[in-house]
Amino acid sequence: MGQREMCCSTSIVQGLKPVMMMLVVQAAYVGMNISYKLVAEVGMNFTVLVAYRNMFSAALMLPLALIFERNRPKLTLGILFQGFISGLLGATMAQNFYIESLGLTSATYAVAFNNLIPVITFLIALCFRMEKLAIGTRTGRAKVVGILVCVGGTMIFTFYKGHEIVIWSTDVNLLRKYSHQNSHVLHRNTRTQLLGSVLALCSSISFALWLIFQKKMTRDYPCQYSSTAMMSIMASIQSTAFALCRERDWSQWKLGWDIKLFTAVYSGVITSGLVLTLTAWCVRMRGPLFVAIFNPLGLLLVGLAATLLLDEKLHLGSILGGVLIICGLYMVLWTKREELKTMTEQPPSVLEESHSISNIASEQ
Repeated sequence: MGQREMCCSTSIVQGLKPVMMMLVVQAAYVGMNISYKLVAEVGMNFTVLVAYRNMFSAALMLPLALIFERNRPKLTLGILFQGFISGLLGATMAQNFYIESLGLTSATYAVAFNNLIPVITFLIALCFRMEKLAIGTRTGRAKVVGILVCVGGTMIFTFYKGHEIVIWSTDVNLLRKYSHQNSHVLHRNTRTQLLGSVLALCSSISFALWLIFQKKMTRDYPCQYSSTAMMSIMASIQSTAFALCRERDWSQWKLGWDIKLFTAVYSGVITSGLVLTLTAWCVRMRGPLFVAIFNPLGLLLVGLAATLLLDEKLHLGSILGGVLIICGLYMVLWTKREELKTMTEQPPSVLEESHSISNIASEQ
C-alpha cells in the first residue's frame, strides 16, 4: 500500500512538472514585458535590441550544449535547416514583430494579441492532424469551450474597463523618470494603432508556427540545449543582418550600464535561452497546444505587475477577464489530462498503431 501511494505521488509530481515549467515561463515573460516597456520609453532601437537578445542567448546556450549534451546526434544539413527555420519563426520574426507592435501600441495591447496564439496553434495543429477536434466527445467540447473562454476573457481584460478597483497601493512607478518622453509615444500610438495590431497578429502567427515546428524538431533532434543553441545562433545571424539593414547609426548599438543592457541580457539569457529550452521540453512532453494555452495567463500576470511596478490602475474588466482566463485555462488543462490518461490506458498495439499513423501524417 505504501509503495502504491509512493508511485501515485511520484506520478502526480511528474504530471505537474510541465505545468510548473510553464508558470515559470510566463513569470519570466512578465519581466521581459516590463523591461521592454522601459526600453520603449528610453528610445532604444528595437531591431538592435532583438539582435543583442539573440546574441546573449547564443552565448549562454552554446556552452551549456557543449557541456551537458556531449553525446548528441550528429548534425546534418536537414537539422541545420530546421534550426534555421526555427530561429526565423520563433525568434527573428516573432520577436521583431512583437516588439515593433509594442512600440506602436502598448504592452498590454501587444500581450493581449499574444493570447490569440492558442486559437491559431489549435487551427494549425488541426490542419497537420496533430490535434483532434472530437467535438462529439466531452473532452473535445470542453477543449473548444476552454479556448473560447480564454479568448473571451482576453477581450474583456483588454477592451472593457468598468469601475476602478483599488486592491493595493504602492508608490512604485518605474516609468516616472521617463514621463517627459511619453508625449511622442502616445501620439505615435494614435496614428499607427492599425499597423501595430497587424504586427502583433503576425507575431502570434509566427510563434504559433514555431510551436508546431518544434514538435517535429524535438522528435528529429531531441536535445533541448543543442536545439536552442542552434536556434539562437541562427537567429542572431538573421536578426543582426536585419538590424544592420535598418539601423546604420552606430551610437544605437552602444550599451551602457543601464536599462538597455539589462533588457538585452535578461531577454537573451532568460527568455530566449532558458525559457525557450523549457518551452521546447514542454512541447515534447505535452504538445504545442498545451504550451500555447498558457499565454492568456501571461496577460493576467502582466496586468498585475503593471499595477505594482508601473502604477497602472486595475479595473473591473481586468478582474472579470482574469477569472475567465483562469477558468478557460483550467478547462483545457483538464482535457489534455484526460487525453493523456486515455492514451496511457490503451493497449500497446493501439498506441503503436496511432504512433505510426501520426508519423505518416507528419511526414506528409
